Amino acid sequence: MVATVSPEAPTGWPPVTVVVPTRDRPQLLRSALRAILEQDYPGPIDVVVVYDQSEPDRSLESTADPRRRVRVLGNQRTPGLAGARNSGVLTATGQLIAFCDDDDEWLPGKLRAQVAALQAHPEAYLVSCGIRITYDGRTVDRVLPWDSVPLAALLRDRLTELHPSTFLMRAEALHAGCALVDEEIPGSYAEDYELLLRVARRAPVINVPVPYVLVRWHTNSYFTGRWETIATALQWLLRRYPEFGDVPAGEARIAGQIAFAQAASGDRRGALRWARRALTRNPGEPRGWLSLAVAGRLVRAETVLRVLHRRGRGV
Repeated sequence: MVATVSPEAPTGWPPVTVVVPTRDRPQLLRSALRAILEQDYPGPIDVVVVYDQSEPDRSLESTADPRRRVRVLGNQRTPGLAGARNSGVLTATGQLIAFCDDDDEWLPGKLRAQVAALQAHPEAYLVSCGIRITYDGRTVDRVLPWDSVPLAALLRDRLTELHPSTFLMRAEALHAGCALVDEEIPGSYAEDYELLLRVARRAPVINVPVPYVLVRWHTNSYFTGRWETIATALQWLLRRYPEFGDVPAGEARIAGQIAFAQAASGDRRGALRWARRALTRNPGEPRGWLSLAVAGRLVRAETVLRVLHRRGRGV
């Protein structure tokens, strides 16, 4: 798809299409939309709300201001988060494409700062920024102190700071295979991480080291408790990216996450097998030890997650 350019777009501030996948979160969705539309960005913003496995709310549509348009459509592709994102991406009209989850909010200045950063790096496809995590009444800022993130860093660590609600990409990345989300990932789990890896194979990810997105962690997250899906998706990721084999700490991290998911789902044998792999690759990998504790019923998986989330961290 070739992006179109609005003739009203001021020089230097290209039109942006924001894709917001949603499912059964009407109040949070409206907060997310309000934060997007209130950005102090001089260029046009076209918001595409994609309803996944739920009835679209056409009352959200707005064309009164051509520089702040909201469109609503249903997921026309694979059911799930990946298909919903792609349904929006494929209707994008802006030179730039951004993601925002329906339970997150962009903070003031986010879009202007990221567009400026991307324009300063014409070789890059994607720019991210820091996040402000809220969970159980606590708020924690997660910000990477780097201006760019290479593939090697993403193989070592998922880097939670690079959250999908921070992603801003060039529309031309579609032609390089870097804008559509992979719909083959089981349950769409880690689809954002896979996209980052794919982009970073071609060029470093640019980062604005400021917390410009409010990210809500809560117990009704779409992936909460879906342990079997998580374990299957992470095994898929290891097969898709053999580069993990050259980064022992990164492979151990993924293996430890698989072990934890299997321990949490009650698959003790699978948990022990993957924990062994994690600790063989990196004896200091904490997820390996945590999964053994959960498999041995020394601690509940929910307790581990609750403690980590209150510190703005996950497994």
